[in-house]
Amino acid sequence: MLVTFVSAMQEGEKVMTETESLWTRNFILLALSNFLLFIAFQMLIPTLPLFVTERGGDQVDVGLVISIFTISALLIRPFAGKALDSIGRMPILVVGLAIFFLSVSGYYWMTTVALVLVVRFIHGIGWGIATTTYGTIASDLIPAQRRGEGMGYFGMFGNLAMALGPMFGLWLVESSGYGWLFAISALLTVAALLMSKFVKVSEPIKAEKPAASAPAHSAVSGLVEKKALFPSLLALLFGVTYGGIVSFITLFGQEVHIANVGLFFLFNAVSLMLVRPFAGKLFDQKGHVWVLIPGALIAGIGLAVLSFSTSAVGLALAAVLFGAGFGAVQPSLQAWTINRVEPGRRGAANGTFFSAFDLGIGMGAMVLGAVAKTTGFAHMYRFSTLFVILFLVIYSVYVWRRVESKEKADIHPS
Repeated sequence: MLVTFVSAMQEGEKVMTETESLWTRNFILLALSNFLLFIAFQMLIPTLPLFVTERGGDQVDVGLVISIFTISALLIRPFAGKALDSIGRMPILVVGLAIFFLSVSGYYWMTTVALVLVVRFIHGIGWGIATTTYGTIASDLIPAQRRGEGMGYFGMFGNLAMALGPMFGLWLVESSGYGWLFAISALLTVAALLMSKFVKVSEPIKAEKPAASAPAHSAVSGLVEKKALFPSLLALLFGVTYGGIVSFITLFGQEVHIANVGLFFLFNAVSLMLVRPFAGKLFDQKGHVWVLIPGALIAGIGLAVLSFSTSAVGLALAAVLFGAGFGAVQPSLQAWTINRVEPGRRGAANGTFFSAFDLGIGMGAMVLGAVAKTTGFAHMYRFSTLFVILFLVIYSVYVWRRVESKEKADIHPS
């Protein structure tokens, strides 16, 4: 098997003779618009749980705030993806951002936890539509030869928001209250919408509609892009590990007496931003074998380091390692997904990919939460490394079978 991997890597090496422009006006405007939306979203991550407790909620209600948002985003993404391919990019983006804006604007007026959860469900719909659309438009704008690099840079703007948004949100609540928090979040969403209006998108040729004689279920089956399923499966496995981190890192910090767990998110975000562009270039030049295997290994080591951490230094080291692995794997999987489909099916492909990742996060919260209940959070993170091992095994079998059958076109760039 080692020989086959070496063969795949060697045949994947190439020198790019033509370099198309990546940093176009449209790409920059889209990335900045996406950044504004992510800031509006990230500033609510640490503050909404506090808002729910002030409305009389308990720990179960706080958990519901996280899960119900993930569920609604997961459910809407396939429909958003299909609409992107059949209706168009910009109209769907406007719908998603409008729903996001109305949801954020409505939080402050919700007087009970039940009403907050209703708005949170709608909020997830807007988020699912908007982020699926941003990813699809980005894949349209990025030159095919630089897709890995481009998706890395595009995702870097979201990582920057991840580093700044939570701190900004907490500062707003402490200094001005929840009214200003939701108002600023809503205004940032409006700014994202206005900036997106200056992005010029050439709509791809729409996928052919099924014949009139096709069975009724064909419309539903079109929600999922079959060619995106394998990378999406790998994204699901990685999503499980990510779900364990975002759901329980604070509780883990309490368990091992690390006071400032916010360091994890800061170092994780910085590591993501630094790694994404380099990983993307490596993906474009040599193929996904060179990125996914080392990326998954580094992320797995990061989880193991996290499980043994008892100090802020260990926490920061784990964050850097997991961020580097995640920053290499996630955008490469998305770029690979896009490369496997026709332009008219990119919306459905992105919907399939993001739905799988969301499902992985939800599974991670439930499965790893059950593990933590019986073993503790340190052992839970050691257990979560099994999903990285499963990722590597499944992917290795895939590459080995492709090399053995001499179908190398899907292993390295052509």
